[in-house]
Amino acid sequence: MFILPKNVTIIEVGPRDGLQNERNLVQTQDKLAFIQALQHAGIEEMELTSFVSPKWVPQMADAKEIVEQSEHIGRQIVLTPNAKGVELAIDAGAKSVAFFVGVSNSFNQKNINRTTADSMRAITPLIQDLKSKDIFVRACISTAFYCPYEGKIQLEDVIQLCKQFVELGVDELSVADTIGQANPVESYNLFSALLNELPNILITAHFHDTRKMALANIFASLQAGIQRFDTSAGGLGGCPFAPGATGNVATEDVVHLLDSLGIQTGIDIEKVCEAISLIEPHVSRPIETGMYRLYKSRSKTQ
Repeated sequence: MFILPKNVTIIEVGPRDGLQNERNLVQTQDKLAFIQALQHAGIEEMELTSFVSPKWVPQMADAKEIVEQSEHIGRQIVLTPNAKGVELAIDAGAKSVAFFVGVSNSFNQKNINRTTADSMRAITPLIQDLKSKDIFVRACISTAFYCPYEGKIQLEDVIQLCKQFVELGVDELSVADTIGQANPVESYNLFSALLNELPNILITAHFHDTRKMALANIFASLQAGIQRFDTSAGGLGGCPFAPGATGNVATEDVVHLLDSLGIQTGIDIEKVCEAISLIEPHVSRPIETGMYRLYKSRSKTQ
């Protein structure tokens, strides 16, 4: 008989990962309203924004304003892909930063024009400097299961990359099924291995719902011992360098699953749906996740 955790932490990635590739330019005040509503729903860890070049990701051009004007509730994480991004984030007052590296060389080269090894060499001094300043560092491991260019990724390669980050002193590993191709057995096996090899670091599972397998993978990860999950309100998101990858697994659907299992998150689904209703008019596609559809149908009958 497997044992499920009593509590799970949700890391909301909608404001950053969910909106970064949105075709419609979402105004700063609308992002801030979305962030505030999610915080008031009980979310205490969140990816706020990304300090990347506005030339490549125009949706994140207001990163400084987002960090400065957001309510300081819980852990607020920003993506910092390089030295310039780190400098801008720290100047804006960020206290938690994230770096992304793919296990797959091909994915890295399509994304940032560097191999995995080159990426690690570039960010190593940045991580060391941040840790010397007591900044929380989150390492996001992309293509941990499958790559759109190389196919299946070997479990040993994922563990090796994670170990490199742990040796650098990062605080958290967010391990991602970037193209949403993993199955529950693969999820259980990888996260069991990671927890066994790296028992003293925060490990977070990040699933995309491309093939509607994300909730099954989350349940398998719970059985493996994972107690942290990245989710995106409304299932917003996707990756421009991962053909076919749809949005992240929806926060409201994951919280519903956990609630039904008696697992505490401290998050109010109704308030998450209220937050989604604030951002839905500003994005380019209707939001049709399970719990949000139910919320909208109830709202129409009231």
